[in-house]
Amino acid sequence: MRRRDFIALVGGAIAWPLAARAQQPSMPVIGWLYAGAPAAIAHLMPGFRQGLNDTGFIEGQNVTIEYRFAESQYDRLPYLVADLIRREVTVIVTPGSPVAALAVKDATTTIPIVFSISEDPVKLGLVGSFARPGGNATGVNFFITELGAKGLGLLRELLPSAERFGVLVNPSNPTSETWTRDVTAAASLVGTQIEVIKASDGREIERAFAILIEKKTDALLIAPDSVFFNRRLQLATLATRHTVPATYPWREAVEIGGLMSYGTSLPDVYRQLGIYTGRILRGAKPTDLPVVQPTKFELVINLITARALGLTIPPTLLARADEVIE
Repeated sequence: MRRRDFIALVGGAIAWPLAARAQQPSMPVIGWLYAGAPAAIAHLMPGFRQGLNDTGFIEGQNVTIEYRFAESQYDRLPYLVADLIRREVTVIVTPGSPVAALAVKDATTTIPIVFSISEDPVKLGLVGSFARPGGNATGVNFFITELGAKGLGLLRELLPSAERFGVLVNPSNPTSETWTRDVTAAASLVGTQIEVIKASDGREIERAFAILIEKKTDALLIAPDSVFFNRRLQLATLATRHTVPATYPWREAVEIGGLMSYGTSLPDVYRQLGIYTGRILRGAKPTDLPVVQPTKFELVINLITARALGLTIPPTLLARADEVIE
C-alpha cells in the first residue's frame, strides 16, 4: 500500500467515530427548580430518581439534571428560570411550590413543566383541567382543598374546649389568601375564632410565635408552603418551647418533634414526579398526562411531643392515626 493511501485510510478511520458520535442524539437535560434549599428535600430525591429509573432514565448515564434553588427568595425565581431556558433544558420540574411553577409558566409556553403543588392547579391557571391539562404543564396535586379544614378539625378534636386558633401563612405565596379563606369559612361553621399570622422567613416565624402568645391562641394550624417546610425544625422547636399545640401538612415535621400532621406521602409524590418527567422525556405531551391526585392521606401523631406539651391524645384520635411516634 502506498504511504499516501495509508494516511488517507488512517485519517478516515479516525474521523469516522468522531462523525458517528456527532450524529448521536444529545443527552436530555432536566431543569430542576425548587423554591427552597437543597437540604430540605434531600430525603425526597431518591423518590424522584426512582421514578426516573422506572421509566428507563438514570441520572448521569442517559439524563442530566440541572439543579437550581431559590433558597426561599422568591424574587430569584425569574432569573433561575431564565437560566434554565438559556440552557435549553428538555423539561422543567418544580416540586412543592406554586410560585416556582407559575414563574416557569410565565416564562415559556413550549418547554414542558412537571409540578407538584398543594393548591388547585386549575384555579392557579397552570392547567385547563385535571383530566386534560391542555398546555405545557402537568403534575401532582398532592393536597385536597379541604386539607386546611381537616387540620382545623383535628385540632378541635384534640382541644375541644379551645376557642382561638392561629393560622400561619406566608404572604409571599399567592395561594395563601385562598387557603386562609377556606380555613376561615370552616372555622365560622363551628364557631371558632381564627387569628391569621403571617411570616415569610425565619425571623418573622420567631415574631409569629410571640404574637401567638400575646393573642393567647390555643393552637396553631400551619399552611402548606415551601418556606415552612424548609423551616419545619424551627417551627416544631418553637411550638414545643412556647407550649403551642400545632398541626402540619407534612409528616416530616412530626418526625423531628412536631405534634401532629395530616397529608399525603411526599416520597410518593416525588416518585410520581420522576415518572411523569421520564414519560415526557420519552415523548409524552403534558396535555395528555392527567394531573395526579393522591387518594391516601396520613395522620401522624408524636406522643413524645404530646407529653412534653402536657396533652393527652383522645383514644378516638389515636385509633385513626396511621402512625404514632412514641
